[in-house]
Amino acid sequence: MHIILWRHAEAEPGFNDLARRLTDKGRKQARCSASWLKRHLPPGYRLWISEAVRSRETAEYLRRADQVQPLINPEADPQRIAELLRVEHDSAALVLVGHQPWIGQLCAWLLNDGQWQPHSYWSVKKSAFWWFEVHFDTEGRPSAKLKGALPPAWLADE
Repeated sequence: MHIILWRHAEAEPGFNDLARRLTDKGRKQARCSASWLKRHLPPGYRLWISEAVRSRETAEYLRRADQVQPLINPEADPQRIAELLRVEHDSAALVLVGHQPWIGQLCAWLLNDGQWQPHSYWSVKKSAFWWFEVHFDTEGRPSAKLKGALPPAWLADE
């Protein structure tokens, strides 16, 4: 299975976290990342987004039907998300558009063979995505290969 963890693009500041919208820079970031992803994602991929406006606006650039998953909201528990990934292991590809710190924590979990490292996470830039090829063993432990990690600034000249 391919798991693509895509952090939302830059958003406006605000107190209502779920209502924050993308900035002009954020829309440009999302457009760049989505353009690359559209050319490389396999047919039939699934798209999960959080309830946050900035997540939905980032994902809109893929122009594909998506599924809102409250379990990937900004304050999500990465261990619960990992359980969802285990259940979805039959999917060819799954794109999750979400938030730090759980995206970085999942990156660390995948790269550490399913071992949780307390307070350990990778820094994922706004609108960057990390693409993993993941196989789960019979006990649900992941074996992951990082296929790529790209920030939108590297994609702008394509």
